[in-house]
Amino acid sequence: MARVVWDQVTKKFGQVVALDNLTLTAEDGEFLVLVGPSGCGKTTALRLVAGLEEPTSGLIWIGDRVVNDVPPRDRDVAMVFQSYALYPHMSVYDNMAFGLKLRGFPKAEIDRRVKQAAEILGIADLLNRKPRQLSGGQRQRVALGRAIVREPKVFLMDEPLSNLDAKLRVQTRAELKKLHQSLKTTTIYVTHDQVEAMTMGTRIAVMNKGVLQQVDTPQNVYEHPANIFVAGFIGSPAMNFFPGRLVTEDGHLLVDVGDFRVELPGRLGEAVRAVAPGPEVVLGVRPEHIRLSGSAGQGIRCRVEVVEPLGSETLVHVTSGRHTWTAWLPGMLGVEPGMNLALEFEAERLHLFDARTERSLIEPELRAAVRPG
Repeated sequence: MARVVWDQVTKKFGQVVALDNLTLTAEDGEFLVLVGPSGCGKTTALRLVAGLEEPTSGLIWIGDRVVNDVPPRDRDVAMVFQSYALYPHMSVYDNMAFGLKLRGFPKAEIDRRVKQAAEILGIADLLNRKPRQLSGGQRQRVALGRAIVREPKVFLMDEPLSNLDAKLRVQTRAELKKLHQSLKTTTIYVTHDQVEAMTMGTRIAVMNKGVLQQVDTPQNVYEHPANIFVAGFIGSPAMNFFPGRLVTEDGHLLVDVGDFRVELPGRLGEAVRAVAPGPEVVLGVRPEHIRLSGSAGQGIRCRVEVVEPLGSETLVHVTSGRHTWTAWLPGMLGVEPGMNLALEFEAERLHLFDARTERSLIEPELRAAVRPG
């Protein structure tokens, strides 16, 4: 096992900056997920570690050595791609053993590694089959097995589940987590799916336009997003945003978004008052932190536009003046389009961002200490 470090790494393709001064560490034995939209630089970062691309500047470390000039075959990493890339004329056994044969491993050692990996992945009974006789999920396990038999210092996985159907993707996610817990090999996993990132990563690194936006545990990224991009990308359904202004009324600090005002309670208001650089802000609230108002005449008056019943929850899309937003409410509510509702935000779960820089106005360590007044 080994840790992987990108040390001030930049990668350019002509005039296009694919990766901009990335400094990031995947710790020894960690499952680090690189997540972001297409074109954000996450796959480029992975390929730099594999040696499939060369950095324009900066250093790539694997363990205690710089590998910028080390050929891919000598980096002791194994990569799993989105495409299974199995040899159709070879059996599962031969597909998994092929790389070891090329490296001149003894036959007995090859047999031990292939059978051990097959047991781990639950494909021991498939070793004599050809890829065309396998389901998509089974083929993906064979591709994983081909990487496992290498017993590398680092696993590199580039969207390995994207070709699977939704049910199989959930199942394979759990298998990959279980596999990591068993092998404890440093794993760097690339995905554009924030659900995969949240459920699989020890830590997640959120990227956009070649720039690292935030790296932390999934829970901390969800609860303490560093900026508007992270807040909107992590979480499903996405966070609601309301551009507005900070105003003071009778000693209370509020956000005026035009159609309604939201008070920032107690210490949260005091914290924002202390750090806010100006009155223009963006208020953020996640759909799951909105509830029906429990008091008559209270709450934000809104009109229901679309209802999505999901069984245990209901997604309600509403409008209030010029604002359209989403609430995730518990249960089957019997709500229909055209109805009027009164909704309120959980004050202690509000987020506030600088409208100019789009950065959070409350740093994570400060926000962690904030409680409702």
